[in-house]
Amino acid sequence: MSLSAIVAGACGGTAAPVAASASPTAARSAGAATATPQPTMQKIVVAFSEIYEGALPMWYAQEKGIFQKNFVDPDLRFIASSTGVAALLAGEVQLFHGGGSEVVSAVAGGADLLMVGNLVPIYPYVFMVSANVKTLADLKGKKVGVSSPGSTSDIATRVGLAKLGIDPDKDVTIVAVGSSQNRTAALLSGAIQGGLDQPPGSIVLESKGLHSLFDMASQKLPVVNNGITLQRSYVGANRPIVQRYMDSLVQSIAALRKDKPGALEVLQKQLGEKDQKVLGATYDYAMGLFPSQPYAKIEAFADSIRVLSATNPKIAGFDAMKILDDSFVKSAVDRGLDK
Repeated sequence: MSLSAIVAGACGGTAAPVAASASPTAARSAGAATATPQPTMQKIVVAFSEIYEGALPMWYAQEKGIFQKNFVDPDLRFIASSTGVAALLAGEVQLFHGGGSEVVSAVAGGADLLMVGNLVPIYPYVFMVSANVKTLADLKGKKVGVSSPGSTSDIATRVGLAKLGIDPDKDVTIVAVGSSQNRTAALLSGAIQGGLDQPPGSIVLESKGLHSLFDMASQKLPVVNNGITLQRSYVGANRPIVQRYMDSLVQSIAALRKDKPGALEVLQKQLGEKDQKVLGATYDYAMGLFPSQPYAKIEAFADSIRVLSATNPKIAGFDAMKILDDSFVKSAVDRGLDK
């Protein structure tokens, strides 16, 4: 489906106008079909927690006018994961792109949230280490960076290390350093000796002599890495704009698979990377992350629930089904917007 054929509106565009020569019966019938007024452009404030390749569908939809064709005017704001959910709960933003662990913690604390999609349903990371860390045994006693305690990168780090026989609480020292860009900088400076990264950061690290100890992305382990979350009350009162927002993302993913040059332009602008080889590798890596049908699924919460419940009893037995609403992605798919 070409971008010029994108249909506006939550459930499709308005019907064609009635010809002047139509019969009264036909006119009445056509009039009924066009009774729904054409949607007006609606603003929505959107927070995203990482400046990384996983945000590409959102950026592409903005840069290429897909949101606008669907009558959505998003104000995109970068807010770190540790404060993004807080901004959502405070009403400072209406929609949050971020990790599932932050959402689980908020809901366990009493927040009434809904997740309507998940753009990155696997851990999108490789575990990068300093040049002197050759084996897993060499990693013991070293500092490993995460964004913040309880964040998706923290969960991913603990899950990945545990699967390889490294106890994240005893064998290494977990250090909170902030965003993925901060982890890249900390690895380059030697402030930490290990940490999760992804292109383009991981490519830069390799060029400086660091290397990957293991690849989480290739294991396709389920997670909510870029979930789309809103307050339940907002969804109830604004279903049309939520639908049009999700329509735009589904269309964006479909368009990205056919428009590598356009995607590289967007990545260059948003990531500040000019090297075309690095951008090309980042695009190729990213396209292995995005599902054409970005449903948020129950199994993607399993790691977060298991790890977080060890320190927060309220999370034990958390029922992810209660916070999922797949109707928006389903509507987009039913109308063929993923093609």
